[in-house]
Amino acid sequence: MTSHVRLSRRSLLGLTAATAAGAVLGGCGDDDSGGKSGSTKKIRWWHIANTDPMLSAWAQMARQFEATHPGVKFEITPLENEAFKTKLTTVIQAGDPPDIFHTWGGGVLFQQADAGMVKDITADVGGWRDTLIPTALNAYTKDGKTYASAVDTGMVGFWYNKELFQRAGVSAPPATWAEYLDAVRKLKAAKITPIALAGKEKWPGHYYWAYLAMRVAGLDALQQAAVDKNFNTPDFIAAGDRLAELVALQPFQAGFLAAGYSSADGQAATVGNGKAAMELMGQWAPVVERDNSAGKKGLGAKLGFFPFPAVDGGKGKITDAFGGGGGFAVGKDAPPEAVEFLKFIAQPENARIEAKTAGVLPVVTAAQDAVTDPNLKLVGETMVNSTGFQLYLDQAYAPAVGQQVNDSVAELLAGKASPQKVVQDITTAAKQG
Repeated sequence: MTSHVRLSRRSLLGLTAATAAGAVLGGCGDDDSGGKSGSTKKIRWWHIANTDPMLSAWAQMARQFEATHPGVKFEITPLENEAFKTKLTTVIQAGDPPDIFHTWGGGVLFQQADAGMVKDITADVGGWRDTLIPTALNAYTKDGKTYASAVDTGMVGFWYNKELFQRAGVSAPPATWAEYLDAVRKLKAAKITPIALAGKEKWPGHYYWAYLAMRVAGLDALQQAAVDKNFNTPDFIAAGDRLAELVALQPFQAGFLAAGYSSADGQAATVGNGKAAMELMGQWAPVVERDNSAGKKGLGAKLGFFPFPAVDGGKGKITDAFGGGGGFAVGKDAPPEAVEFLKFIAQPENARIEAKTAGVLPVVTAAQDAVTDPNLKLVGETMVNSTGFQLYLDQAYAPAVGQQVNDSVAELLAGKASPQKVVQDITTAAKQG
């Protein structure tokens, strides 16, 4: 789903700029051996931090590693999130994965592992597993085998403008779905756009249906549906009904169906410039809002965070969290130094750089002291107190199913699909897969 400069889910800018950046960072020599022959071992590294400051920070870590590993040269390709997924799919299908590449784990990673495209690094990651938070590798591990090392973690929740809430008479963050809808009505009555949404990119929209499914049906039901290949149940239809209630209020900014996430007039900029009261987004939201706002100032102290509300009568708990983080997988033909580099960036001093620079929650226990932002700390505390966790559905499920979730929810948000059709189409995709 990711969807920072955020490493956990999504990234910024476009393919043209990213490709140009990749060309600049890729000038590491002409040997194309990939570590198979010759004195130079080229490591092709694809990541989604395609804007500064993290773009330069990753490049600096690569140079430091090269300095202590003679003969190793990095060819770095930074890509925007959607361009990354498209390009990675192409090279994976061609049997030529990068040596190191970003992953959100889950069904997508496991399908790549089943195809023999990534290395089993269980034994290797054991060398630094104990330095990570307990749940760090869950999204990257299946049947006791680990296929990627975690870098950061987090959860999705509502980021809101305290000043706009106050102006609309919303005295406190809503704790129930009924209260949430009432807050939306109050904001509209005050002529304030309640929610910013990047409808064009689809993944931000799926957050709403996923969370409502968790709150109405319960976390176990959402996970079991993937096993049973059946989402056509009363509870999942009810989750769509709740989302349809929100859509009926017309809460999103004008033109949201054509809006991107991190474009000049996209979701993050709309919130960061104070033109919408809130967005449902991951822990990277404050950084992206700031970087895409006028003067790169963002909301500052006016920004607040609250968990996705409970649904009255629902089986799920408000303390169940939804989200994920980012990690790096190692391609099947990568040289041993690729795995060594993953250990290198997991050192506390490097994890602190990412936490401070990218505004993310590190998975390295010793780097937790690098988190100073009050809202990010609140996200971390919410995760610590969570009773369950669900990975982004477009990553947790098999790729075809995850894509259908995104597509179907987008149609519901656009008023083109009923809650019943959403679950029918997702079920069809699951059974065909």
